[in-house]
Amino acid sequence: MERGKFRAEPLETPTNETSLMRQIMLAVSKLTGVRIFRNNTGFDATNKVRYGLIQGSSDLIGWKSVSVTQEMVGQQVAVFVALEVKTPKGRATDEQKNFVNVVNAAGGKAAIVRSVSEGIKVLS
Repeated sequence: MERGKFRAEPLETPTNETSLMRQIMLAVSKLTGVRIFRNNTGFDATNKVRYGLIQGSSDLIGWKSVSVTQEMVGQQVAVFVALEVKTPKGRATDEQKNFVNVVNAAGGKAAIVRSVSEGIKVLS
């Protein structure tokens, strides 16, 4: 590729999770009614502060607006969404798998995704 030129389309499966996550966020930003945000989790030992939702919560969280039943015609509700981003060789922890399962069991949409197209498929 010529210096200073950019790819018209992103790589389908980047080699690191951060790059893949950014590509998924960009692609999802084009979907109608879907909003996702980066969910960093961890512990700052210096300030003794935990951040993020909970241990095992997904990398990307947000909502998808959906129309509901006839008696509520015209209204929309936000369905919680969560994407745990992994490279093709990346492995989800038990806590991450559990978080995805709990979100789905509660009526949300959650998945472990390994490509931009998998992320879009979950949220479309």
